[in-house]
Amino acid sequence: MIDLKTYGYTESEKLQDGLVPGRVTELRRERFTVVTERGEVTAVLKGAFYHDADKRSDFPCVGDFVLLQHNGSGDSLIATVLPRRSKFSRADYSGHAAGYAKTIREQVVATNFDYVFIVTSLNLDFNVTRIMRYLTQVRQSGGQPVVILTKADLVEDYTPLLAEVIHNIPDVPVHAICSHTRLGLDELAPYLMPGKTAVFLGMSGVGKSSLLNALMEQDVMKVQAIREVDSRGRHTTTHRQLFMLPTGTMVIDTPGMRELGLFDAAEGIHASFGDVEEWFPKCRFADCRHETEPGCAVLAALAEGSLPRERWEHYLTQQHEHQYVQDKSGYLIDKRARNKTLAMQSKQTKKIGGWKK
Repeated sequence: MIDLKTYGYTESEKLQDGLVPGRVTELRRERFTVVTERGEVTAVLKGAFYHDADKRSDFPCVGDFVLLQHNGSGDSLIATVLPRRSKFSRADYSGHAAGYAKTIREQVVATNFDYVFIVTSLNLDFNVTRIMRYLTQVRQSGGQPVVILTKADLVEDYTPLLAEVIHNIPDVPVHAICSHTRLGLDELAPYLMPGKTAVFLGMSGVGKSSLLNALMEQDVMKVQAIREVDSRGRHTTTHRQLFMLPTGTMVIDTPGMRELGLFDAAEGIHASFGDVEEWFPKCRFADCRHETEPGCAVLAALAEGSLPRERWEHYLTQQHEHQYVQDKSGYLIDKRARNKTLAMQSKQTKKIGGWKK
């Protein structure tokens, strides 16, 4: 028997007859691996799930706690996804470039975690702006962000790069490490406590798999060399999977992301750019657009240097992307709502027609 409490299950939900709880540890296509008190099982979605789910983001994801019909000799059937306490999502452009997507959907990457490790490497591909984009979405997720700067052995002195990250995001822990020499790994101990879950996020080739191998104290993931010309990595992790570390901590490893599309990021932007938005109430007009209006506190702060122009431009970029995604994804939400209303009306009409007969 497996104690699901070690996997973070709190038993707060009343079990339905015949259903057992479990946690999704792996997803490959339409097939799930779920750990339950009776052991690890493979599972598929119950047929009614496709009908009852309002949107694709309601489907199970790695990290989810579910209720399923257990089958000891075949596939178990997932009937319910239990409420999520944290969730990291990204915008899914359905294979199109950002400016050409007709509709944008929410893609849930991982759920029910305590910490989000934003992993980036200290090589030629180092990019603080990208870290800030991840941070905005992480602050939307309900997890605590931690920035991990990998491959510290590839630079003579990583101190200036470390200082640059801390300067731009002073309220988030930042750690420089080397997975091969184990430099800095001891600093991660406070996050790697029994029963806690951390999710690894970052681009391909930043060292997520090497870090996981180091924490697991064995090679559970294959690693590949980065391209020397641009320090970009190749995809090593091809699917999401939850691992149990020797410390009793769970780690959700995710495939590398070439681009992170912000999704429903208003709260995250507000949390990331509070120093920018604090100027807005000081403007003369409540509906100030901060462009040419007289008495604009933002323009005055930019002119005198109180608000760094680069900081303002980062804010505008994320706000414009957020609005674009809201417009595109809002169409789908409205369409689903209309279809649901029409279905209910049709159902009621059939009932009334049946009574008249």
